[in-house]
Amino acid sequence: MRKRYKVNALVLGLLFTIASAVFTVMLSDTYFFDGLRLQPFLFDAGVDTLGALICAALYFGCMTQEGEGGKTFRALIIMTSACFAVNLAMYFTTGAAAYHLWNFTLCLISKLLDLVMVYYFYLYVRGTLDFKGKLAEFADKGIPILLAIEILIILSNIVYPTTFSISAEGTYLYTGASWVEDIFLIVASLLTTVLIIRSESVLSQKVAALTFLLFPVLMYAFLGGTFGNAAQYGAVLMSLIIVYCIIFNYNSGKLAATQTELNMATEIQGSMLPSIFPAFPEREEFELYASMDPAKEVGGDFYDFFMVDDDHLGVVIADVSGKGVPAALFMMISKTIVQNYATLGISPAEVLNRANDALCSQNKMEMFVTTWIGILEISTGKMKCANAGHEYPAINHDGKFELLKDKHGLVLGGMEGARYTDYEIQLDEGDKIFVYTDGVPEATNTEHILFGTDRMIDVLNANAEAGPEDVLRNVRSSVDQFVGIAEQFDDLTMLCLEYRGAV
Repeated sequence: MRKRYKVNALVLGLLFTIASAVFTVMLSDTYFFDGLRLQPFLFDAGVDTLGALICAALYFGCMTQEGEGGKTFRALIIMTSACFAVNLAMYFTTGAAAYHLWNFTLCLISKLLDLVMVYYFYLYVRGTLDFKGKLAEFADKGIPILLAIEILIILSNIVYPTTFSISAEGTYLYTGASWVEDIFLIVASLLTTVLIIRSESVLSQKVAALTFLLFPVLMYAFLGGTFGNAAQYGAVLMSLIIVYCIIFNYNSGKLAATQTELNMATEIQGSMLPSIFPAFPEREEFELYASMDPAKEVGGDFYDFFMVDDDHLGVVIADVSGKGVPAALFMMISKTIVQNYATLGISPAEVLNRANDALCSQNKMEMFVTTWIGILEISTGKMKCANAGHEYPAINHDGKFELLKDKHGLVLGGMEGARYTDYEIQLDEGDKIFVYTDGVPEATNTEHILFGTDRMIDVLNANAEAGPEDVLRNVRSSVDQFVGIAEQFDDLTMLCLEYRGAV
């Protein structure tokens, strides 16, 4: 799914770049307009054309950026590019009576874009610089309200010249209330500036963010509009490039460090699960194979198998609530506790009783884990089992897999004092038991259809004589084929045990 997103992002970025290029070049071609009238604006038009193209390139460059504020930043670039395009189009309508209506419409759009651009910038820094406190809460509520009021004031110019008008000759005219247009820009900018300075972000991020607000003001103050209207958006674009280079690169560095830590966590988690097969090459009475594929870098599923004594094999499969690092930590604790009790030689139900009490005693996060445990008496094929809210096991007896709808107890960690019940399975020579987590039956394709236990059983029975490793490979292949390009939603863990009889 992530790969498909990146491909789509590249396509969208290319389309935006091409569209921006075609539009700006088309507007820059004076063949369809009065070239003599436009001569005073040619420099500004060139800046706007180049600015829109740079916006397109910047948009394309950050399309695959992930993390906080990515979508908002891309929207901000689009608005800046639109400001350049509208500004460019205005040069062809300014001072021309024939384009009076177009000039008014473009002025209206330009003013609205300015407002929304500042608001989206606030949203971006709000999401990336971690604003806190009462002032941030006030800004979250006040800025959208002020924006809505300002938009209504600007739109009122359609029916009455509240803040501006366009003369019959196509010239822009201020009104006595034109200062009202600046209220939102001033208030939102000042609030955002204070919040940026007060944020806990690093200095380089604060400076980068402030350039968006200060560059256009400083340029206007020092140059006095010498380079025309294009200079304002040119300063905004330069600020966005600075913001992109500093904040995105800083966040990318943090993401890279986090990824390194997650990779280490993946290795640590993987090392806790038995992964050498054949697991007990000296034992001819049984064969088993297991696999765990997390949905994220680390997962909450786990399996385990171990010799309790020379005649008893313990098998466990479990699924922790949630995903990611918290689930992985709880998984490691649960696995250790269950194995420690299981190696005492007590019954599976008693293992779950004690493990549940241990997990409930220090479970401040209120997490839980579904668990199935079986202890096989190798000499007889008798397997005592207990189930703490886990999926039904599938048993291959007489050459055919069927679900064994065993009695479920409460999940481990769900309630202190919960009690569990043993049940017994008799495995004959050649019989198999297949246990799994809900990542198998709940695997979902792009049409939101579940793989399901019925389809799983059909896959198992399609080659019921296969050995444990091939059983897992067949199921995983079928799940992958069914899911297709859809994202893996949950950890996918399986274990298959084949009993070959006493030697």
